[in-house]
Amino acid sequence: MVNVTVCVRFRPLNLSEKRLHGDSICIQALNTQSFTFKDEKEEDITFCFDRVFYQDSEQVEVYDFLAMPIIEGAVNAINGTIIAYGQTGAGKTYSMEGLGVLDGDRKKKGLLPRVVDGIFEFLQSLVEMTKWTVKLSMVEIYMDKIRDLFDLSKDNIQIKENKCQGIFLLGATEIPITNSTEALRCLCHGIANRAVGETQMNLASSRSHCVYIFSVQQESRTDGRSKTGKIVLVDLAGSEKADRTGAGGIVLEEAKSINKSLSALGNVINALTAGKLNHIPYRDSKLTRILQDALGGNSRTALLCCCSPSPSNVSESLSTLRAKLLKSSPRANMSDAKDDMEQIIDCESLDYKSERLLEKLRQNLNEEDVDMLDELLTLEGIFFDPQSTEEIESAIEDVTIRTISALHQAVEDLKGRNDKLLTENHTLKADLTAARLALNNANTVPNASLFGKARELLISYLPSFDFPLRW
Repeated sequence: MVNVTVCVRFRPLNLSEKRLHGDSICIQALNTQSFTFKDEKEEDITFCFDRVFYQDSEQVEVYDFLAMPIIEGAVNAINGTIIAYGQTGAGKTYSMEGLGVLDGDRKKKGLLPRVVDGIFEFLQSLVEMTKWTVKLSMVEIYMDKIRDLFDLSKDNIQIKENKCQGIFLLGATEIPITNSTEALRCLCHGIANRAVGETQMNLASSRSHCVYIFSVQQESRTDGRSKTGKIVLVDLAGSEKADRTGAGGIVLEEAKSINKSLSALGNVINALTAGKLNHIPYRDSKLTRILQDALGGNSRTALLCCCSPSPSNVSESLSTLRAKLLKSSPRANMSDAKDDMEQIIDCESLDYKSERLLEKLRQNLNEEDVDMLDELLTLEGIFFDPQSTEEIESAIEDVTIRTISALHQAVEDLKGRNDKLLTENHTLKADLTAARLALNNANTVPNASLFGKARELLISYLPSFDFPLRW
């Protein structure tokens, strides 16, 4: 078992905090891994973390300690996740993005642009016999719905899971990127689509959890072996207290949704650290479901707890510092002949389970509906091992939505073809009327032969018309 890396970062005091308490702070540094914290009762509590970044810490320090091992792991096919967590206005987005992903100040560059640079630096150092591709996805969880920040029409993306891919987002846009400049432009576009709002604690408060996903695939040009690593960066929306943020209306509803999902995250962390492995409530929110692999599955994970050192934020900072150590079992995602055979065996087992599920459905549903479900599951490559009725219902709902969508498209196609046939029919009728007028004007005997030939030609040309030709 590998410990998840948990770090804390204290941002500098802001002007509002200095007006209230001057330069006083509620922490006292002991070393790079521990400090004492003075709570609301003026009692000292000692905290220990893997690393503590104090107010004067530089962005590059956070990157070197937290992100470098994650990138190295991803290049070696081990998934990695970095999560920025803390109250609103604690410096999460600054730690993640810096002043902006396209900002030229290298000293203030955040984790996100540094990770992009790091990925391509590692890949470009590989031997020439390795072919690699990088793809980028970017989504936000807003009001417990997952929105694609590269395609805003996809505003309710579903979370899926199978044994081959683990947790994944069905239908999320994946943009191939070949260099840092291209990646940063894409990220800038996605960030511009993110939901933000103003509160009394933050002029540009994130109103959603933002997830950046980099998929790194490598393939050997000699033996064809491939390996895939995934880097996930998560900028969580900050926890909020309505009386301090002055939230109202839609902002208040957003805050409730944010706090609910963060509460679900806390419950998952508590269950994992308490050893209650028989039931981990990952499904209580979209956030915890997306982070399932990161929190207790196949991933190296780094948690950055962002805090204010001001006495005015003691309660919120103390809550953030309660983050406990998690366990994870990262493994390499490599593919060779042996792995392929194991995957085939695994898929055969899943086929059997899928068939068993379909047989159960036949007992309660129409045979044709079940056959359609079976066909669509096969076409979409959906193989799963249902653990609950919720998963079965979710699968049926997905197939139903796909079926309805396909039927709508078929109806639209038929309408288009019907309109085209009606237009052609109208044209033919007009031509026939013109031919009748021409033939009725033929009064001479020499034209009788021409009349007969025209009549025969029309009969052979229009055999499908159900009305008689009157001359």
